[in-house]
Amino acid sequence: MQAAVLGAGSWGTAFSRLLARAGHRVTLWARRPEQAAALSRDRENREYLPGVRLPDEVLITSDLAEAVAGAQVVFFAIPSFAMRDVARRVAPHLSPGVPVVHLAKGLERPTGLRMSQVLSCVLPGHPLFALSGPSHAEEVGRDHPTAVVLAGEDLGLGARLQHALMTRRFRVYLSDDLLGVEFCGAVKNVLAIGTGISDGLGYGDNTRAALITRGLVEMARFGRAVGARSETFYGLAGLGDLVVTATSEHSRNRRVGLRIGQGESLDEILSGMRMVAEGVFAVEVLHAKASELGVEMPITEAVYRVLYKEEPPRAQIDRLMLRPPRREF
Repeated sequence: MQAAVLGAGSWGTAFSRLLARAGHRVTLWARRPEQAAALSRDRENREYLPGVRLPDEVLITSDLAEAVAGAQVVFFAIPSFAMRDVARRVAPHLSPGVPVVHLAKGLERPTGLRMSQVLSCVLPGHPLFALSGPSHAEEVGRDHPTAVVLAGEDLGLGARLQHALMTRRFRVYLSDDLLGVEFCGAVKNVLAIGTGISDGLGYGDNTRAALITRGLVEMARFGRAVGARSETFYGLAGLGDLVVTATSEHSRNRRVGLRIGQGESLDEILSGMRMVAEGVFAVEVLHAKASELGVEMPITEAVYRVLYKEEPPRAQIDRLMLRPPRREF
């Protein structure tokens, strides 16, 4: 198939390589002309994904109209804060009915909308899907065996995309719980910041395991409240992505938490980051939505207090540990 990948960060680069190696014709869009030129010249994204070679078959452009010309599917490898703007710019050039797949794991501020909701507002009439799960670009780009989930309402079209994306090293499962898969991606990033804070404070495996396990319960509780299926939160988009994001050296969200636990301020950390840690922004939306729905999310609340109320991380650990006793389930 003819595919367009919008966004030449680490994930967009790795995904373009994956598509090309699966035999598809791929055009990768880079926002900056100088980045597009460097990628075309070097066949390597030295800024975001060094050491991974882009196949010569991948065309690279900074022209959105050129990127989507003739595309049979468009993949948005765009951070949540830029999704609406890029969708608006591409809308006049997109052929009717072309399916759109987003690879983001965040929520729009200040609207609180999921990425499929943002895209449906700007690109009505296009079938929408989310691709999510434990899939660090650094490993997908090096052909490490990876399993993800593709979620959307049109399961017939979804099955065709599923087969098109499958390779010997990239396995795709199908789901129609788009709501659940998208919220999994947002919540797990917040929880990963929490485990990073714990690691930065010097706590060990026991604490990390407790945060991941109780965080998963928190995710599923929130999921039920918003109308998602509980099993989604125990699948690849939920448990799978939570484990990898909360423990991996590749995780930007964990890294933010780690540095906060070590005493740095959020402003200091964000000012020096080239890539986006979606959980920093999602926690505001999730904290507000949990309060609105009356859903208990103590770990999310603790991360929110540390990031936005500047409360001491150790005090939040104490608050979590000294909550009233209760049954596990």
